[in-house]
Amino acid sequence: MVSRSAVIAVAIFLVTHLALLIGLVTPEKFVFDEVHYVPAARQMLGATPSEPMLNPMHPPLAKELIAASIAAFGDNALGWRYPASLFGALAIVAIYLCGLALFASQGPAIAAALIAAFNQMLYVQSRIAMLDIFALGLGLLAIAAFMHGFRRERPHALFAIAGALFGLAAACKWSGLFPLGVCIVIFAAIRLMQGWRTLFADAKPSDWYRPDLWPTFRAHHAALCLALLPAVTYLAAFVPLYGLSLPDLIEAQRRIFADNTTTAIAGHTYMSSWPSWPLLARPVWFLFDKTADDNVAAIVFLGNPLVLWPALPALGVVVRDFIVARRWDAFLIAAFYFGPWLAWALLPRTLGFIYYYLPAATAASLALVYVLRAEGLPRWALWAYVGVAAIGFAVMLPISAAFIGTSMQTFNRLMLFQSWI
Repeated sequence: MVSRSAVIAVAIFLVTHLALLIGLVTPEKFVFDEVHYVPAARQMLGATPSEPMLNPMHPPLAKELIAASIAAFGDNALGWRYPASLFGALAIVAIYLCGLALFASQGPAIAAALIAAFNQMLYVQSRIAMLDIFALGLGLLAIAAFMHGFRRERPHALFAIAGALFGLAAACKWSGLFPLGVCIVIFAAIRLMQGWRTLFADAKPSDWYRPDLWPTFRAHHAALCLALLPAVTYLAAFVPLYGLSLPDLIEAQRRIFADNTTTAIAGHTYMSSWPSWPLLARPVWFLFDKTADDNVAAIVFLGNPLVLWPALPALGVVVRDFIVARRWDAFLIAAFYFGPWLAWALLPRTLGFIYYYLPAATAASLALVYVLRAEGLPRWALWAYVGVAAIGFAVMLPISAAFIGTSMQTFNRLMLFQSWI
């Protein structure tokens, strides 16, 4: 079983990675926020003066990976974007691994990976030199490790792997801390209920809470896996820039905190608030270039409506089953969807963008599979829906990949609402 899963995971990675590489170098100029992150990566290579430090508001790991790619492939579009395509493929593999943990079956796990791949959000973000896809790929791998350990008597090793990966995700972007926070809350809630000697009168094996869960996983194990290991791997990313200078490391964290908790004063053309993201109310135009009188090259970060809109009622079913049936799989899906999304509601920043919804939107594919494999539904229903998602992906591809291009007429037809323009 393990060897078969490993072969499938490698196959998913290779196919996805090759697909993401097609047309990756178009356009050969900066796209959207690449104007911030690529110069910061160049600075790490010594290509520009080291002062002032560029883009100090985010941790360095993703920019270090972009810098390594520039050193390997050159200071060009391939060098800038190659690491994003790599981590986009890893994110799809991670969803497959999450599906294995939740559904214990290859078919639904592969379907979850396909649905995540056909959600335009991940595709677009995997082809641009921004930070989010790095945090997503590492964060989803960490979530997969946590999910695989959740039902085990001895989850120590898997929780340790999850913690180390969460630290690396946070070293790309602080939003990588959100799913780690979810894991900490889950551990605290379960230990609190166990301390209260909580029992369900009609206890079932599928319950998300059990009084005998993790019998040998103590508080000091949790501190090691969910606090110390993430801190070590997070801080390790700063060593190439600051060495072991404690004052410099502390100052770097202070600057990141200050820059990311400041309420934005000026607006932004594509800004949107967290309640609107699941509705796809306001996309972000990463690129819009006229290539001829009636043709454009466009990259719109929007998401596949045939995936993300049906995901909303599916998530309603997931929440119902978590509350009413106490199902552990529904509990984990809900936790890792709502946690990374609703965390944005707690931040004082008023400047938000729909690509902040990427982790939750990717996890939503698990909710769709959960519903479509329910007892009573024909087995073909899940695969029929995968086909529908693929059609939606194909229809939106001309406004998701600049190398394809499209006519103004098609572009206007795909912009369904005034708020999308």
